[in-house]
Amino acid sequence: MLSTFPTLLPFLLFAFVASITPGPTNILVLSNSARYGFKAALPIIFGACASAALIVLLVGSGFGQALNANPGVLQAMRWVGVVWLSFLALQMFQDPVDVSKLETPAHNHRRLGLWGAAGLQLINPKTWAMALAVASVFTVHTEDRTIHTLYLSIVFFLVAIPCLGCWAALGIGSSRVLRSALTIRRFNRCMALLLLGSTWLSVLA
Repeated sequence: MLSTFPTLLPFLLFAFVASITPGPTNILVLSNSARYGFKAALPIIFGACASAALIVLLVGSGFGQALNANPGVLQAMRWVGVVWLSFLALQMFQDPVDVSKLETPAHNHRRLGLWGAAGLQLINPKTWAMALAVASVFTVHTEDRTIHTLYLSIVFFLVAIPCLGCWAALGIGSSRVLRSALTIRRFNRCMALLLLGSTWLSVLA
């Protein structure tokens, strides 16, 4: 059925670009994989992609129309996300790293995890902007709209998984140089600044 969609190829390209380009989720995947390994990044990838696909489904099925009709609510959601992600970036920047304690339970609580990643997507301005673009450009306005949007959300999920996997692999590569507390601290601060920048660009662009 997907092959009959005239918008399938453009949507595949859109989903790829939306998923692979730097954003708060990509940076968090890279940071966690660099510090804890590829396996630790897998729940984050799955949670983030599943949550983003669900948002695409909700917005494309009609929730997006309600948001567009209430711009104040949409704006409030965006700023809640900006504030929370900015706070998360500040925590990353101030994180006092001790290499000898990286694998201790005291640092395990810093891992984002599946549900944390899923929750962050709900307040990620980039995710909502992407979902609203899907609703306005790629969904059909017929009685099959819900089914069509469901297929689009599944396609987005399948495209986003390997895209975020690439960021996790990039984190593994960068972990080879993280051999001291100083380099890890610098890495964390760089990731924090990138997270902060990507968060604000998503609402100011």
